[in-house]
Amino acid sequence: MAFSAEQMFSNPGDELAVSKAWESFLNGQARPQGVLRSLVDVSWQRCADAKVDPNRRSGPTPVSEQDLYLLRERRRDLLEASAPVMACARDYLAETGALMALADSHSAILSTEGDGPTLRSAENIRLVPGANWSENLCGTNAIGTALALGQPVQIHSAEHFCAGIKRWTCSATVVHHPADGEIVGVIDVSGLSSTFNRQSLALVVTTASRIESRLAMAEMERRYRLLDLAMGRWSSAGRDAVVLFDRRGCPIKASEHAQLAIRDAGGSLDLAVARSVPELVAGRLSRGVQKAHLPEWMRPEWLEPLVVKGEHLGAMLILPASQGRARWAAPPPAADRVFPEATGFEHVLTADPSMQELIQRAQQLARSKVPVLLQGETGAGKEEFARGIHGGRGGSFVALNCGGLSRELLASELFGYAEGAFTGARKGGMVGKIEAAHGGTLFLDELGELPLDMQPQLLRVLEQGVIYRLGDNEPRKVDFRLVAATHRDLRQEVAAGRFRMDLYYRVAVTGLRIPPLRERPADIALLAQKFLERFRREQGQSAEQLDAAVLARLTAYPWPGNVRELRNIIEGAVLTSPDRPLTAEQLQLDPSIFAGLDQPAERPLALPSMAENEEQLIVRAIAACEGNLTRSAKQLNIAKSTLYAKMQRYGLRG
Repeated sequence: MAFSAEQMFSNPGDELAVSKAWESFLNGQARPQGVLRSLVDVSWQRCADAKVDPNRRSGPTPVSEQDLYLLRERRRDLLEASAPVMACARDYLAETGALMALADSHSAILSTEGDGPTLRSAENIRLVPGANWSENLCGTNAIGTALALGQPVQIHSAEHFCAGIKRWTCSATVVHHPADGEIVGVIDVSGLSSTFNRQSLALVVTTASRIESRLAMAEMERRYRLLDLAMGRWSSAGRDAVVLFDRRGCPIKASEHAQLAIRDAGGSLDLAVARSVPELVAGRLSRGVQKAHLPEWMRPEWLEPLVVKGEHLGAMLILPASQGRARWAAPPPAADRVFPEATGFEHVLTADPSMQELIQRAQQLARSKVPVLLQGETGAGKEEFARGIHGGRGGSFVALNCGGLSRELLASELFGYAEGAFTGARKGGMVGKIEAAHGGTLFLDELGELPLDMQPQLLRVLEQGVIYRLGDNEPRKVDFRLVAATHRDLRQEVAAGRFRMDLYYRVAVTGLRIPPLRERPADIALLAQKFLERFRREQGQSAEQLDAAVLARLTAYPWPGNVRELRNIIEGAVLTSPDRPLTAEQLQLDPSIFAGLDQPAERPLALPSMAENEEQLIVRAIAACEGNLTRSAKQLNIAKSTLYAKMQRYGLRG
């Protein structure tokens, strides 16, 4: 049932009348006409039908810390998309008497931010992470009622169904996934009744929109990686019909005769409609294709899950040409093979002579198996070079960032562990990244962050070609190519006693320094145009040539975030200008960086509020501190471990 916009807002002036209506409702008496909003009246009736206790004083007991961790892991996409928004809430809700809460689609609160005293008061009613605030448990409240209705709501004071919550006022709205409109969560602003503000509803609606925009950008990035992963498989499919599904089970690409092949197999899937196939959702397929409950017409052997570093990106359905009548089994046209297999540095675009020389040197190194150390700023392309060095050799390309993880988690990720190695260890143990890279390439980013006491273990693996999982005495032979990367000067780290000399000489057999984007201005225009064409194509739009004013603006910018920042700027501009050419004004470049270009180098770093843009703030701080994360954390006034966690959240690398 949908309610009008006016129905969404509470009226504090009606509080006394609403209180009397509540008493009448509990006594089974008729409520006075025109006093109670129908939205609230219907919600109270749902609560009564669900036998919610009207005398309840608080929400339910939160889940355990371990269960909350697992809950957040399952909702990682939503949490990562909302992280900058929730970080802003710390600033703009401070001293307002309000808090912001993020809950999942089942009303379980994932995180809260805002005014300190209000957060402490919220503990009294268990409006805290891990608690479930559905209508069936807590009665009428903004979180549960917004999810029940699928629309924005404001619930004030006496409108709450349960007595213990009637001192509060709250506004909430649902968050939709941009791919298919599915409700994935809810954003809420709550405070004691005296803090009522009609504009709180506008705040949550705006906040939800920002989260949905970040979800859309993350989904596009994930789709690009899925398409990249599918390249080789697609081109080698030959006469077979192929359909590529994303991790939500939606078809995103199909070969020419795929629709006919599905029909011949007895399926009714319409590829022209972006509708999810529930059986192909990543969480269900991850348990194994053979165990998955697939549609009757779909055979398990036709399905290939596409997984990168443990992340399920999607699946490829390959209907063999020999299947059924195979009326569609003609060689696919050349236009259908839009993803040629890249086996080196074809994906590294450059017009800069020094970069071209660097690529030639890297291609020479790719022919050997000697370890390579890559150095360069965040976003400059260290992982792209690592993938180029891996090239078309056999085996997997396995990457691990040594920064931003606790020592225990890093050890588990790197070396793996045996069953029963520690409390909570996965049944059957876990293969570590080193073991997973056997026969291929291991890329260790942020190698300078590897704990000193863990360095001898890595050195032993490199020298002996044998690994021991944590908690296991069984040696396992490994043979892999090591490519490491860091923004630090490891020779200085050795001199300072933070990095072992013997490990340094083992990993730095040869090295490459990748220049920042500002040192290769010819690449700025080239990459910007390519990114524009890529994002226009993904949006089903025609790409224009960037005009002189836009190129001048891009070239004048120092690009502290390098190629990654350029890509994000162009993508954001495309999303905000679907029907017109890009202009210089649409480029969301930080004006404070332009303003500071002519300032003395030793001038203290001037940072804007955390509310501006957390990701860009971190990028700029790291660039200003020349990659020194200790100084960057100090400039940002956060702990170094917090900086690592935020870098990992945004996919930032040194």
